[in-house]
Amino acid sequence: MVTYSNDRSGAMPAQPLTYEGVLEMFRETREQMKKTEQLINSIARRQKETDRQMKKRDAEYDQMRKELNKKIGDLTGSIGRMVEHMLGGRILEKFQALGYEVDYYTRNHFFSVKKLGIKGEIDLILHDGDVSILIEVKTTLETADVRKHLEKMEKYRIYANARWNDPTRFIGAVAGAVVTDEAKDFAHENGLYVIVQSGEAVEIVETPEGFKAKEW
Repeated sequence: MVTYSNDRSGAMPAQPLTYEGVLEMFRETREQMKKTEQLINSIARRQKETDRQMKKRDAEYDQMRKELNKKIGDLTGSIGRMVEHMLGGRILEKFQALGYEVDYYTRNHFFSVKKLGIKGEIDLILHDGDVSILIEVKTTLETADVRKHLEKMEKYRIYANARWNDPTRFIGAVAGAVVTDEAKDFAHENGLYVIVQSGEAVEIVETPEGFKAKEW
């Protein structure tokens, strides 16, 4: 039996569907299914490899985080040890020799005025009745650290005024196991004392001629 197309455009009539044609259709369908299965397997392998790489990156990230936390802990310990060296090195007496009647100290002093958005931490404060010396301690002191301490001094002045209308005058100092020349010069130019560690001892760096400690 011959089937005819309804197309009146003059096209040739459709060919009859034979047994061989059906087999060919099944064969082509199997080939397409096989290719689809291969594609799915390829995608699954790539996804598995992606998952493996992500797990590897996660493990590497965890290791980096642990190492970073350890370094931060070591750094914090180094700063703490330096503060201890400063106190053991009679830093109070060395500032007394400069004319400051400091006789006690505060370590790791946190301050905050929430309504003003002010907060910070002072590593070491040397006190007397009229003047307090606020000291920033770094393992390696650089110019950026000095600049941040100057900003912190301004904030602490505002904090003291807001909390107690405190008449105490504040002066600043920066300290480091290693102090760059640029940081030292910048500190002196802005009226800050500079403290350096040498072995187990600490010393206040000799100030340049004309130096005057800035008061806040």
